[in-house]
Amino acid sequence: MGVTSEQRFGEFVVVRRHEGQDHVAELVLDRPKAMNAVSTAMAVSIAEACAALGADQGVRATVLTSSHERAFCVGADLKERNSFTDAELVRQRPTARAAYTGVLELPMPVVAAVHGFALGGGFELALACDVIVADRTAVVGLPEVSVGVIPGGGGTQLLPRRVGAARAAELVFTARRVEAAEARELGLVDELVEAGRDREEALALGGRIVANSPVGLRAAKRALRLGQGLDLRAGLEVEDAAWRSVAFSGDRAEGVAAFNEKRKPSWPGQ
Repeated sequence: MGVTSEQRFGEFVVVRRHEGQDHVAELVLDRPKAMNAVSTAMAVSIAEACAALGADQGVRATVLTSSHERAFCVGADLKERNSFTDAELVRQRPTARAAYTGVLELPMPVVAAVHGFALGGGFELALACDVIVADRTAVVGLPEVSVGVIPGGGGTQLLPRRVGAARAAELVFTARRVEAAEARELGLVDELVEAGRDREEALALGGRIVANSPVGLRAAKRALRLGQGLDLRAGLEVEDAAWRSVAFSGDRAEGVAAFNEKRKPSWPGQ
């Protein structure tokens, strides 16, 4: 799959577009010398890349990948953190949070392609995505309590939403690493593929997603995300608001027309 365009954000993050997949963006973690450990500079770049992607109406799905052969991301850059004073750590916190919330708040569907180590903040970046595709080399976990902190990139909130409170507590409290087969069984990842195929399969999934209405995709994601944790009545109100936002759209008109005319829709995206 040829690369048609590439934009670099700082030294460690790249956004790529591919031939034949005009509406799929690949967000690449590209700090291979540190196994994609998230430094302050890398956190800034992730947030900036996500802001650009979120503002690009042509992007209908994003795939989060890694350039490192043996790791998705090993989490926070603890070597950098070790050099911080307490005051510097406090100042750095909003920058770190912005990286994780940047991925979490992307308005389009986001797929993570995970291989090798996805630990701590690395796994939290994957958890911020809507679907996690992992290959059989994947090892995931939230080991933060083993170094005296807690998951601070959304892990204590996103993990129980995936696997339930008790299972999340066991994983966080033990700080244990979970290999691919068990991770799939527990629901820590969603699809398990052969070694070396996580990126390819995640991009293919992105391609299937973007065949659908961009207006519908963004509205469906809002309903799914905003409805989490609400009681059923409140959740249905969230869904109704999302439905109303698409019911009179150009995409809805085109989708219904294409269905009745037995043709592929040409989405206006509005």
